[in-house]
This record gives sequence, structure tokens and C-alpha cells, in this order.
Amino acid sequence: MNIPFLGNRRRKLGVPDPAGIAELLAECELLRSQASRAGVRLDDSAASLEALDQLVPRWRDDEETLTWLGNDAGLYLGTVIVRTVPGAAWEIRPDGQPVVRLASGREFDVVDSGHEWAANGVPELSQLYAEVAES
Repeated sequence: MNIPFLGNRRRKLGVPDPAGIAELLAECELLRSQASRAGVRLDDSAASLEALDQLVPRWRDDEETLTWLGNDAGLYLGTVIVRTVPGAAWEIRPDGQPVVRLASGREFDVVDSGHEWAANGVPELSQLYAEVAES
């Protein structure tokens, strides 16, 4: 995309902008809306994951909301990890699935974890974060 007032920024085709990807994945609009209505502030901290774990899971009655919320929960978990765990970064697998890769090379499918949390409440997001953070 060429936006004139930004100048002619050349970028290699096929090489994603890590900061842009991180911002896009951090949006989590449905989760942020649900959390806000419940009085939970999502500030990209481990404490906010603990607060999410305490929400009453009213979304489980609506299959469409459950799917979207699970996706958002996983992306939010990944956002907290990437922003607070040194060396953690988003990576997009060839199949298009966003995952978090730690400096050690260990990879976490946070979206899958988010779906499990939304559907069953376990494992808790804060528990998953604690496991990743101590790796």
C-alpha cells in the first residue's frame, strides 16, 4: 500500500511487519467488550488474565460468541505473553495460525488454549501464562 503522506516505504514482499502483526492480534474486540461490561480492565498484564478467569461464562450458551471469544482470549493471552515475557514473539505458521514463540524456541498455540478456556474454563489463562513465563 502506498500512502503518499507516509512517503514511499519499501518493504520486502512476504516479510510481515512484527509490530503491525502484534497490534492487530492485540485488538481482541469481543473479549475487551465483554470484559469491560463486567468491570474488568484489560491492560495486558498477568493480573488481567486472573480477572478474566473470574468472569461468569455467560457466553457458553451462544456457539458463535463462544468461538469468537475463545479466539480473542487466545490472542489476548498471546499479547500478554509477548508484551511481558522477554524474548517472546508472535509467529504466523504456514497454515495461518498465530502462535507465540519463546526465546528458547518453544512454541505455544495460544488460540487453541483460548478456545479451551472459553469452552471449559480450564486451563485458566493465568495458569497458562504462569507456565509460559517460568519457561
